[in-house]
Amino acid sequence: MKEQLVSAPYHSKFSVLVVDDDPAQLMLLRMLVEQQGHKVLSAKNGMEALDIFRIHSDIRLVVTDLEMPTMDGFELIRRIRQEQTRYIYLIVLTSNEEKDSVVHALNEGADDFLTKPALNEELELRIKSGIRLLQLESQDELILSLAKLAEYRSEETGYHLERVQCYTGLLGRDLEANCSELSLTVPFVDEIALVTPLHDIGKVAIPDNILHKPGRLTVEEFEIMKTHSVIGGKMLLDIHSRTGSHYLKTASDVAMFHHEKYNGKGYPQGLAGDEIPISARIMALADIYDAMTSVRCYKDAYPHEKVREIILQERGEHLDPLVVDSFLRQEHEWLTVKDHYQAMEEDPLHSAE
Repeated sequence: MKEQLVSAPYHSKFSVLVVDDDPAQLMLLRMLVEQQGHKVLSAKNGMEALDIFRIHSDIRLVVTDLEMPTMDGFELIRRIRQEQTRYIYLIVLTSNEEKDSVVHALNEGADDFLTKPALNEELELRIKSGIRLLQLESQDELILSLAKLAEYRSEETGYHLERVQCYTGLLGRDLEANCSELSLTVPFVDEIALVTPLHDIGKVAIPDNILHKPGRLTVEEFEIMKTHSVIGGKMLLDIHSRTGSHYLKTASDVAMFHHEKYNGKGYPQGLAGDEIPISARIMALADIYDAMTSVRCYKDAYPHEKVREIILQERGEHLDPLVVDSFLRQEHEWLTVKDHYQAMEEDPLHSAE
């Protein structure tokens, strides 16, 4: 006889904060959320909820009424969005007559809404949706941590990932503002900067004798080194296909194609011009600039002026002309980033200030 399977409550490591000035409604909400297996905290207005939120760092979901004394739900949403250090999933409670309030709350930063009186099944679905999003965020944070481990193993300059993230952010924002033909959006260019720490994650598969070799690589060694782009790109694409995390597709493009050249003479696929994803074209210049202006095991740092000259020579060859022009428009900002992190490397106490 087959054993009957009994469904268990949907547990999570996140706490849920429920907020309502109606004691009966608050008790009902708390009971419904606890029945789903979650740790629950409760507050009777926005001000009390904000105080609780500041104390309990494990609160990642908030279910709140909108019309409350002392501090209403709209102000609570604004304050949480201002103060959050990790993403908080916000669900608002509303009546059928408050359609305009729902639109207002969503504009302020709410993620979802629920019509009162809240039913257990509907509330459970809303909370599960929030938890799925937050769990994807946790998976992505783990992957970014692995990127840092890859950097430690390759023994590159301490703030390489941070500098490249700044450089790609500068390029992306400038190109979005000045090159309409690229059809870039602010969220997408921010996403490119976010995923740049993963560009060399495939180096974890490169043997130490090649990865740490102080001199020039042989032809055979270089062919092995080149595989890091395919390894990293395929790994990230595989994780994207299993998690549905959108920005990992961008990360895969960056890892796979940041060694392609605008003239088609790069690797791994020999793509040319617009065949190369714009994310990888942006990454290519940022990576080249940082590599040349930093000390590596095989070279000294080049001065900015020499690197600028090399980048100009590579305009239309290795590098996209539009990306090079973007770099030229903001050289002062690049120098500021370079000097800032150089000071942090030379004076560890500076980085702690």
